[in-house]
Amino acid sequence: MSVIKKFLQGRSFHQRVQSILSHSILLVGAVIMIIPFVWMLSTSFKAPGKTFVYPPEWIPDPVVWQNYPEMWTALPFNWFAFNSFKIGILSTIGQVLTCSMAAFAFSALNFKGRDTLFLLLIATLMIPYQVTLIPSFILFARIGWVGTHLPLWVPAFWGGAFGTFLLRQFFLTIPLELADSARIDGANIWQIFWHIYLPLARPAMATLGIFTFMWSWNDLLNPLIYVTELKQLTLTVGLSLFQNQRFGGQWPLMMAGAVVSILPILIAFFVAQKYFIQGIAMTGIKR
Repeated sequence: MSVIKKFLQGRSFHQRVQSILSHSILLVGAVIMIIPFVWMLSTSFKAPGKTFVYPPEWIPDPVVWQNYPEMWTALPFNWFAFNSFKIGILSTIGQVLTCSMAAFAFSALNFKGRDTLFLLLIATLMIPYQVTLIPSFILFARIGWVGTHLPLWVPAFWGGAFGTFLLRQFFLTIPLELADSARIDGANIWQIFWHIYLPLARPAMATLGIFTFMWSWNDLLNPLIYVTELKQLTLTVGLSLFQNQRFGGQWPLMMAGAVVSILPILIAFFVAQKYFIQGIAMTGIKR
């Protein structure tokens, strides 16, 4: 109560009511969003016959720890997790590296047609993924990449419109005087990019890294299209296969697999939470 009194102290009645209403709405929204995750975690420790009972049993009784080892050994989930980590990390490195270079060029360098090229790049965001799906598959099939992980992470090293836009917005907040001072001291473009812009852009790069890793980790369509062998599947495809096999009705095992699949994303977010929030807040600031 003392915290609430301190929070509301020095505010008018209208401001207090508005603050209480806004925080109440946010609290209700947070509870609504977290309920499915709590149910998923609770179900992963339940016995098969206690998944759908009335009233709902939020605390499993008894707690069945065996669901996780059984889920892990039912299919080669160790390979699925390794493949997802490999593809996610390589995709993240590719996007952060190439998009930061492109964003630096579009924000700190002056060259003919810069704004036109940037507008054309942003316009590609309006192209649906389904339009490029078949041409991309034909291209990768002709160069012999179908059946490998290469189509899943190599395109990340080609850059992307969203990542370039995100980092460019952050780079625009960096004063050009820093680059000019470095040029006077004899620094070249690469040194300015590597020693000035990249260290200052850690929040935005962390944001792009989390987004890219999350998209790659949760990608289901591309692994289904390009991967052909069981041990090359990713965790999302493995969970889909797990559901379609004889484990389709075993909700505790399926929820255990779902918990394992979201843990890396949660860990990545909490580790980079500080930079993530800074990046989201600062990439919308214009110079």
